[in-house]
Amino acid sequence: VQLQASGGGLVQAGGSLRLSCTPSESTSFFNVIGWYRQAPGKQRELVAVISSTDVTNYIYTVKGRFTISRDNAKNTVYLQMNSLKPEDTAVYYCHAESGGLGNPFKDYWGKGTQVTVSS
Repeated sequence: VQLQASGGGLVQAGGSLRLSCTPSESTSFFNVIGWYRQAPGKQRELVAVISSTDVTNYIYTVKGRFTISRDNAKNTVYLQMNSLKPEDTAVYYCHAESGGLGNPFKDYWGKGTQVTVSS
């Protein structure tokens, strides 16, 4: 299973970016798909996640600014990031988890995509 992530870039504070994550399997194969980020010198943190039943959750620092969503027709999960702040600067990673109901849990990671927000 591979996760193809894209959409990072350089943007000014207050701007917007949209990240895309397209798995090589159907998005319905996974329990959850989400986005993590890691800033220099900091631990990786979960930013947003969407479950197989479209329940979403966000880290409190992005609530109201970021939206995670799924397009089943395109088999893609998006992270729409609005009102970006310099502290959102990080490498963003797509993550997915599969398993359960007697099957082993597995984690999958995409390659990181750099998001840089200038002040």
